[in-house]
Amino acid sequence: MKTNQFGKNGWTPNRIENLNGKTFVITGTTSGTGFEAAKILLSKGAKVVMLNRNLKKSQDTILTLKQELGNSIDVLTIKMDLSEQDSVKNAAEEVLKTVSKIDALICNAAIAQVPKQTLTVDGWESQMGTNYYGNFTLQALLFPLIEKSKGRIVTVGSLGYDMGIKTIKFDDLNWDNDYTPNNAYSQSKLAQIMSIYELQNRLKKSGNTNVKAYACHPGSSRTNLINTSGSFLMKFIFNLMKLSPLTQSAEKGAYPQLMCATEADLDESGFYGPTGRNNWTGPVGAHELKPHAKDKMISKKLWDLSEKETGIKWNL
Repeated sequence: MKTNQFGKNGWTPNRIENLNGKTFVITGTTSGTGFEAAKILLSKGAKVVMLNRNLKKSQDTILTLKQELGNSIDVLTIKMDLSEQDSVKNAAEEVLKTVSKIDALICNAAIAQVPKQTLTVDGWESQMGTNYYGNFTLQALLFPLIEKSKGRIVTVGSLGYDMGIKTIKFDDLNWDNDYTPNNAYSQSKLAQIMSIYELQNRLKKSGNTNVKAYACHPGSSRTNLINTSGSFLMKFIFNLMKLSPLTQSAEKGAYPQLMCATEADLDESGFYGPTGRNNWTGPVGAHELKPHAKDKMISKKLWDLSEKETGIKWNL
C-alpha cells in the first residue's frame, strides 16, 4: 500500500486557500456530494454556477446556502438536463454568456441503476446518455473557456467502472439485449473515466498544457443517487447500507472532486478517492485504477464514436 501524499488523514478541504476571483461550474448540486462541494467552494470565497435539471430545487438550494453561509455568497443556477443534448447545449451557451472564466468544471451529476432499459430523447440508453454523452458534450462546449482560463475538467466517476462487463459494448451500446441496471450503469461510469484519460492523451498530443483533466469518485457516500432512479430492492439495500460503517457522509464524498478542482500540481494520471478498505471510505488520495479503464484502443474508439453520435467535435 503506497503512502498517501497528503499524510495519514489524506486530503481535506483545509488545504483549499482563499478562492476569491475563482469560478467553478458544478452539475447536480441540489443534494449529496454536489451540494457539499458547492457549499465548501462558496465558503472559501469562490463563485459557483450550479447546473441542475430542477429549477425549483436549485432555487431552494441557493436559499439554504445563503442561510448557512450568508447572503453575500456568489452563486447562481442555470437549468440543465444532462439527459437531453439540447438542454446541455443551451446551458453551455448560457454559461458562456454568464461567466468570463471557468477555473474548474466539476461533472458531478449522474443517474444510477435504472431498473428497466430506458432511452433518452436522443435515443441512447439513459445511463449512457446522461452520465456519458451529456458530460462529453458539456465538456466539449465549455472547453474553449476552460482552456482560456487555464482551468480543469473534473469527472466524478464511480467504483462501478469495475463492476460490470469492464469494457464498452460497442455492438449493443443501448443494451437492447440482456439489459441489467448494473451493467448499463457500470458501462456509463467506465466510459466517463476512460474519456478523461483519453482527453489527457489528446491534450498531450496537441501540446496543450493549459487544461488539466482529472478522474475521481466519492467512494460509498450517503447520498440520494440510488433513491432517485434505482429499483425498490436497490433502494432497500442501499438504505440499509447507509446505516453501516461501510458508508461515509456526503461531505466526505465531496472531498475527491474538491481536491481535483483545487489542489495545485496534482498528478493527472492518478485516480482519486477514499483509500480505505475497498476504497469505499477512508482518507482521500490516489489509488489503483484497473488497467481496463485506461485501455487506449477502446478509449480512442469510444471518443471517435462519441464525436459521431453527439455531432460535437472537440476543438483541441
